[in-house]
Amino acid sequence: MNYCLAFCCTLLLSTFSYADTVTATLDKKVVTENTLVKLTLKADFSNTGNGPDLSPLQKDFEVLGKSQNSQFSFNLGTSKALNFWVVSLMPKSVGTIEIPAIRIGDHQSQPIKLEVKSSPQLLDDNGNPPVIVRMEASNNEPYLQQQVILRVKLYTSVALQNANRTVPSHPDLVIERLSDDQMTYETINGTQYQVITRDYLSFPQRSGLLTISPQGIQAMVNTSFGRRLIKVQSEPLSLQVLPIPASYVADAWLPSQSVEVTSKLSSTSDTPRVGDTLLWNIHIRATGSLPEQIPTLDFNSTRNYKLYPQPPKFSTSKNANGVIGEQSIQVEVVPTAQGNLQLPDIDISYWDTRNAKLVHAVANTNSINIAPLPSIKNNKQTPSIDTTPLPAQPSSTAPISLQKKPEPKAEVESEPSLTAPPTIIESDNETWSFKTLLIYTLFAMAIFTLAWWIILRRQKPNSERIEESVPTLQEFAPLATPDEATAFQQLLTTCHNDQLSELRANLLEWARHRWGDHEIRTLDDIKRLTSVQVTQLLMEAELMMYSNNPSHEWHGEPLADALEEYVSGIAKPSQASQLKALYPDL
Repeated sequence: MNYCLAFCCTLLLSTFSYADTVTATLDKKVVTENTLVKLTLKADFSNTGNGPDLSPLQKDFEVLGKSQNSQFSFNLGTSKALNFWVVSLMPKSVGTIEIPAIRIGDHQSQPIKLEVKSSPQLLDDNGNPPVIVRMEASNNEPYLQQQVILRVKLYTSVALQNANRTVPSHPDLVIERLSDDQMTYETINGTQYQVITRDYLSFPQRSGLLTISPQGIQAMVNTSFGRRLIKVQSEPLSLQVLPIPASYVADAWLPSQSVEVTSKLSSTSDTPRVGDTLLWNIHIRATGSLPEQIPTLDFNSTRNYKLYPQPPKFSTSKNANGVIGEQSIQVEVVPTAQGNLQLPDIDISYWDTRNAKLVHAVANTNSINIAPLPSIKNNKQTPSIDTTPLPAQPSSTAPISLQKKPEPKAEVESEPSLTAPPTIIESDNETWSFKTLLIYTLFAMAIFTLAWWIILRRQKPNSERIEESVPTLQEFAPLATPDEATAFQQLLTTCHNDQLSELRANLLEWARHRWGDHEIRTLDDIKRLTSVQVTQLLMEAELMMYSNNPSHEWHGEPLADALEEYVSGIAKPSQASQLKALYPDL
């Protein structure tokens, strides 16, 4: 009886010992700031679902890595699964931090405490920090939409491993990379630093005080105490953006360092005449401005010429001093009157940011002499035509006068009367021959006209059917969305859902709304009109479309972010876009 009782107690204790539990432990209970700590989670059951939910840790820690392994134990003929997770954590603050309960499946661990102490600043033998970050601007008091170059300098005296840098961002600044990183060397207080300079191009979109958050770097360095994670930040940068000056009276606001304008009228013919087509080429070059900032020109026709402008072409070039925006416009000119053709001058008003004053960039357009339409002269006098001058007519508004000037009359010995035609005496044979020839000619013309009419009658239905059978682009592929915003949202949804099969159609739908059917035919047109980052991601998507890989392997989130950055002109403040690897291989 006692043996049975002991066996039952042993079995009961064994059952309790195998109850499903989650255990959390730390490799150290007290650490200094910027030191890694490892959290081990153990689950003694097999149904762990998707593993541990680490979201409660993100408030006080940075989750830097996670690994998993499994074990099996056997006891009294039964097996038990053990699952382990090792999570690398970096505390965000100093003090006593509680690691909350971590849930795995239907169970959770108990909270545990971690004490984080302040660590002394890492300095070299000269008393200098190993890493310094500085941020500066080319102009701390720019005008609204004026170019500002943001320069972030990274000073390092030690080797950095797994370094990540932040990217400047602000909701009221349009920011983009200006050039590749430049590397130099500089000695500060006896310590030689390697200086990596990264320039950004920015345009403030609101006047007033704009503060750019500090720029920082996070990296691992080797010290005499072992590997250590360091975090270094720069000071915040403030810009006092000035509004449009009251003395600026032009219609369009253009802040620029300088603007150059050229205007040239050319003709393909040595002797251009009324009705010929001439080409008027205008080129505008603005230093320190984007091409989209250059104001739009107005072209008005007159009674002496007609103007047919083409859409402007934009181009951008960058150098160490900033951006140069260029705009090229071609206008077809059709003269409607003879004489000297003089087109208006091109006048671009802009605010000189160097001298703080209103300046006009003017270009004169060369003139071209236009010849009249060729006239048909007929020196034969036709007595049967009444040449009596017509009564005075009101002045015509037509730009081209088709009235011929009267020619001087030739002197003759005898002048017939203008009121009665001269009498022509012909013989009977000559009259009969002339009438016969006239009849045959009229008959042949009637036969030829009838045949030609029959041929056209037969061909006309076919041509009409052919024309009716050729639809326009809008009829062949009508737009399925009412506006660009709806089409763009549909495109972003396709990218977020990784729907590669619908990507091409939604891209073309949005692009046709944005640029029109005359600009968009294929995906290559979208690559030509968007940014380099969007083009690269589209090329990767196309490779995935035509490869043997299944479509579900394509991830559209990067393309959605790139499209939003291109449309808004503002970099997305996500962690992936803010932290860029500096030395990924070290």
